[in-house]
Amino acid sequence: MDLRRQLMEGRASVPRVGSVIKVERVHPPFVVLDPAGVEIVDVTEYLRDLALGDGSPLTGRSYAFGLLRWFRLLWLLGLAWEKATEAEVAVLVGWLRTAPNPQRRRNTPTTGRPGAINPRTGKPTLAAGYARTTINHALSSVSGFYEYHGHHGRGPVVNPVPSSPQRRRALAHLSPLEPKPVVGRARLRQRVALRPPRAIPDRLWQELFDAMGCERDRALLEFFVSSGARAAELLGVTPEDLDWAGRQIYVVSKGTRVREAIPASPQAFVRLALYFDEIGTPAPGESIWRTRRGEDRPLTYWALRRILQRANAVLGTNWTWHDARHTAATRMANSGTLTLAEVQAILRHANIQTTSRYLSVGVEELFDKLTEHYSRPKPQTHFPTGYAAADIEAVFGA
Repeated sequence: MDLRRQLMEGRASVPRVGSVIKVERVHPPFVVLDPAGVEIVDVTEYLRDLALGDGSPLTGRSYAFGLLRWFRLLWLLGLAWEKATEAEVAVLVGWLRTAPNPQRRRNTPTTGRPGAINPRTGKPTLAAGYARTTINHALSSVSGFYEYHGHHGRGPVVNPVPSSPQRRRALAHLSPLEPKPVVGRARLRQRVALRPPRAIPDRLWQELFDAMGCERDRALLEFFVSSGARAAELLGVTPEDLDWAGRQIYVVSKGTRVREAIPASPQAFVRLALYFDEIGTPAPGESIWRTRRGEDRPLTYWALRRILQRANAVLGTNWTWHDARHTAATRMANSGTLTLAEVQAILRHANIQTTSRYLSVGVEELFDKLTEHYSRPKPQTHFPTGYAAADIEAVFGA
């Protein structure tokens, strides 16, 4: 069996050589290094073009890792990137569909086996391999790389990543208010199911709140579920971003990267005041969320994840901080007091169709209503007076 078939069937692995590093540049902030530690100039040119097109640093980082994965495969096959064809892209997709994802090795023993459904939350644990969205993202990064170099007359004549002309035509002039048409996927693209919102049911919300170990964690949870802010947005809040009188905070939005005001509940500000009573008000320009152990420093995203991991270990759940955003969106959309456009403005969704997903009925709510329905007594049948019991039994049965 040749190497290509072994890779596609998961019987061979791609060596983890090369790296992505952060550099002291703006365009781009991340570069890809080959196995000898030398910067790959062709990749840097493409990443620079992404940065100059107002792509966020995190977008450049994710595309850099996608291209590193592609170059690792080409190095293993002994092929220059200019000679790549659709056959090599098929090998990449086949390998990603069968290879284990090294990120999944971070799962703790309490996480459960990969792909298993958590009995308390109903959420599946991440599978052992690469997600379909990751495979599609890898194809997008490789396609963009070849499209850029093809524009400058370099690389193969035809982009090795298949495209869907039908999809391009259908989405070219589509209004955001119109539903997206159903079109065929390009070859090698993976089918991605539309997942329902992962809102935390009310009956499990209180126990999660009680599992928070300190005022900082309780304040964080209140802000997440009342403002609908994303993790990176909330971690960047400074004392200057707090509007105590207006009960709102200012965050740098993920999509637009514009500083915007979003409301939060009075309970969130009460918890924040209790937290400040413990640690004092952070210095101007510093993140308000601080570590509790060791030297005083801002709370990182990984430390934030660890807070919820400890609570999950106690409760036997697998909630994430993004589930709190889903919970906020579901509560707002189904409150009956906010219009869908108002919820869209609070959550800062670019498309109102994204917001409309939160109007769907949750499975947990459906179970609760069905339980109530089944527990109701069976209605008794009554007949008007004047009819003989023998006649009723003869017509309708016992």
